[in-house]
Amino acid sequence: MAGTVLVTGATGYIAGELIRQLLAKGWTVHGTVRNVAKSESGLRARLGNPTAERFKLFEAELMSDKGWAEASDGCTHVAHVASPIPAQAPKHEDDLIIPAREGTLRALRFAKAAGVTRFVQTSSTAAVVYGVDRGEYTFDESRWTNIDHPDAYPYVKSKTLAERAAREWVAEEGGDMEFVSVNPGMVLGPVDSGDFSASVELVQQLLSGAMPMAPNLGFPIVDVRDIAALHVLALETPGLPGERFLGAGPFLSALEVAAILRARLGDKARKAPTRPMPDWVVNILALFNAEVRGIKTEIGKVRHVNAGHAKERLGWTMRPVEDTIAECGESLIAHGVVKV
Repeated sequence: MAGTVLVTGATGYIAGELIRQLLAKGWTVHGTVRNVAKSESGLRARLGNPTAERFKLFEAELMSDKGWAEASDGCTHVAHVASPIPAQAPKHEDDLIIPAREGTLRALRFAKAAGVTRFVQTSSTAAVVYGVDRGEYTFDESRWTNIDHPDAYPYVKSKTLAERAAREWVAEEGGDMEFVSVNPGMVLGPVDSGDFSASVELVQQLLSGAMPMAPNLGFPIVDVRDIAALHVLALETPGLPGERFLGAGPFLSALEVAAILRARLGDKARKAPTRPMPDWVVNILALFNAEVRGIKTEIGKVRHVNAGHAKERLGWTMRPVEDTIAECGESLIAHGVVKV
């Protein structure tokens, strides 16, 4: 059923893999980037040098109308993947919340104006699993993050508020355009350049020795190739208005990820920690380190997600998480991000 699809944030980790899969299935792809001149040659090479007829780039930013009409023109579908994800804590939460929310609404408005029939938003498990105290939990698509809870840090708020705003807009203004959200967990897997995504920073820090002990935190993990495939299913499967699909596999602690790296990579993972970091150490480090303060609210929480809906409704499958983690580590080493 391949048509023409707009993929926003085309240089991103998920978006790049999604574009690769869409091109392989015969779609024509429009992609948005901040600067075409800077992105064109490198991105096209990473994608196997698709022809200009099959893959076109447009300049468009989340906080400006410029370029969106041209990017959306002729598209039947949109995959709105672009959203700010900082490597460090923002100075103010609105630095993330406003672009995430307003950028999503902007993409929706131009999609409707262009006659798009299906709009898929890349949300996050962050919009589902936060707002809880210490303990072990299992979540499905019916649950929403409580943004008033102390563990809802700015990125979590930005993803929650952006998805809520999108659903409200579609209910009021969307007309016949179908809306679907895909909510990934922590996205790992191979990287295709040294300009790696913030989502793989955990593996980078474990391998590099930057984390001599592993804090008591973890995340539900998904492979970038599998979450891109879930986006393709969300774009192509008929009859999904209003659907929401959690996309993640098992919850693994940082120490469990380190153990997998050691088991699969051998000596190349010799710097990966073997001991847990006591919570009191985290509390002390948080007094002096903004990045540690950012993870402090993750301590002692086990957040499982139930991806059964995506499996049953769409036939989605995931590869073994051990392969995902090992291939992530190997690619970080291959691209020189981690020195061994």
